[in-house]
Amino acid sequence: MSTLPPRAGRRCHNALNPLHSALYFSPDLGKELGGIGIKDASAAYFASRAAALGAVGPGTVTATFYNFNHDLVAAHVPAVWDIASPEAVLAARLRAVDSTLRRLLGEETIASPELAEAARLALRAVAGCTRHARPLYAAHADLPVPEQPHLAYWHAATLLREHRGDAHLAALLAAGLDPVEALVSHTATGKGMPPRWVLATRGWRGGDWDDASARLRDRGLLTAEGELTEEGVALRAGLEEATDRMDLAPYEHLGGPGVARLTELGRGFLGTALAAGAFPADLNG
Repeated sequence: MSTLPPRAGRRCHNALNPLHSALYFSPDLGKELGGIGIKDASAAYFASRAAALGAVGPGTVTATFYNFNHDLVAAHVPAVWDIASPEAVLAARLRAVDSTLRRLLGEETIASPELAEAARLALRAVAGCTRHARPLYAAHADLPVPEQPHLAYWHAATLLREHRGDAHLAALLAAGLDPVEALVSHTATGKGMPPRWVLATRGWRGGDWDDASARLRDRGLLTAEGELTEEGVALRAGLEEATDRMDLAPYEHLGGPGVARLTELGRGFLGTALAAGAFPADLNG
C-alpha cells in the first residue's frame, strides 16, 4: 500500500510535465533542428523525441509513440537520420531546451536555488524508476544528466514523463483502446486537444476519427453527441488510476515531503512559463 496521499504522484507529474512538453511548441526547437537540416515539423518531432532510441525505423517510433498514424511516421523515419544523426539531434534538442527555459523562466529563476533544489528532487525521484517494459524511459535513462540545474530539471522531467507515458500505453492496451480510440476518448474528457489539432499532427483523417467514434459508441463508451457515457467516464478514470499504480515507484522513492515540495516548485515554474506564453493560445480551443 502506498504511503503517499491519493494521486500525489499524478499531481507532481502534472506540475512537471508541461514544462517538459513546452519544448515541442517552442520556436527554438525548430530553429535548432532546422540548423542541422531538419525543417519539416513532423520530422522534427519524431527525431527529437525518438533520438534517444538511436537510428530506429518507423515501426519502433509507431510502437513507442502509440497514437500516430504509421504512414505519417514512415514518411519521415528513417529518412530523417540521413539528414542528421541521433547524436546531432540530441545536442540540438538540448540547445533548444536551454534557450527555451531561459526565455520562459528568466535568468533569475534559472540561477535560483529553488531550481537547483527542484532538479535534485526530480533526479532523486528518477532513481526509483524502472526500465523493464518502458522503452522510451529506458532509452532516455541512458543519456547523461546535464550539469546545469535547469537542464538537469528538464532531463529529469523528461524521464518522469516517459516513465509514466510507457505505463499509460500498457493501460491503453489493457483497456482495448486502439490509437484513434484513445485520442477520441481523451478528447471527449474535455482535457485533450481539439480534434482538428489531433488530426493535423497525428496523421489521421476525419474518417478515421468517425470510425473510431462509432466503435466507441458500439461499446457504450461514447454518446451520439460525442460525449463520454458513464461507462466511458469510468474507463478513462480507470486508465489514469492504472497508470498511477504503474508509475508509483519514483514518487514512493522520493517520499511524501519530497513529492509535495517538488510539486510546489514545479507549479511555480509552470506558472511563470505559462505567463511567458509557453503554449499556443489556440491549443485547447
